[in-house]
Amino acid sequence: MATASDEMRDRICLITGATSGIGYITARELARRGATVALVARSPERAEACVTRIRQETGNNAVDFLIADLSSLEQVRRLAKEATDRYERLHVLINNAGAVFWSRQETADGLEMTFALNVLSPFLLTNLLLPTLQASAPARIITVASMAHAGATIPFDDLQQQHHRYRGLRVYGQSKLADILFTYELARRLKGQEVTANTLHPGFVATNFGKSGPFMRLAMTLVQPFAISPERGAETTIYLATSPEVATTSGVYFVKQKPARSSAASYDEEAARRLWAVCEQLTGLA
Repeated sequence: MATASDEMRDRICLITGATSGIGYITARELARRGATVALVARSPERAEACVTRIRQETGNNAVDFLIADLSSLEQVRRLAKEATDRYERLHVLINNAGAVFWSRQETADGLEMTFALNVLSPFLLTNLLLPTLQASAPARIITVASMAHAGATIPFDDLQQQHHRYRGLRVYGQSKLADILFTYELARRLKGQEVTANTLHPGFVATNFGKSGPFMRLAMTLVQPFAISPERGAETTIYLATSPEVATTSGVYFVKQKPARSSAASYDEEAARRLWAVCEQLTGLA
């Protein structure tokens, strides 16, 4: 059992999608550095098992979990309230949860699943937790995006994917572009404050992500030898959450722990403001 260091002692971190893959590795390594870590998961059983394992692996008992189905706006709101009730401060918010779906699905709110889970969920959670982050400054907001955003545009005329043939990877790429636009707009709105907002591409990671349906299970299995480990995939998220080198960096897209250019469409400030307004309306924040 490794002993926790004090690098992140007195820092409280909340991470979504933290029971597997890069989310789990990120949570474990933040705990190893002495942080208080709150894992967000859908399954209480999986969350409890992960918390127990992280405590054993790191020697840090300041690890706990919160339960929410992030595709539900009501549950995102409940999650934010439970988090602020439990933790008076919050220094790092990591929007890690995300998924790709190979056929169109709707949430309990009647929203297209990919957009709801990958875009509306981090948008709403971040805004609800923002007062706590601001009161805890310096603080950091990190949203996991993907290189899949390259070539994507935001279909403002069909955000619910009702009028075109549904293509899972295309819709996923659009959602990741939306996450980057959201991050850049958030950074602009937080300018002059001690709360930063950054985003990243973790790399093509060897996890169960996207393995829904027999065709995609086969396809992902075939490309698995070219994937990197979850440990390597989590490196940039951990870097953005912990490194003093990026303590004041905001509004930047990172790849392999280095600033990188995202797609041309991601720098469209008018699109970012329009998307923000749409997300406000759909989440009830307007």
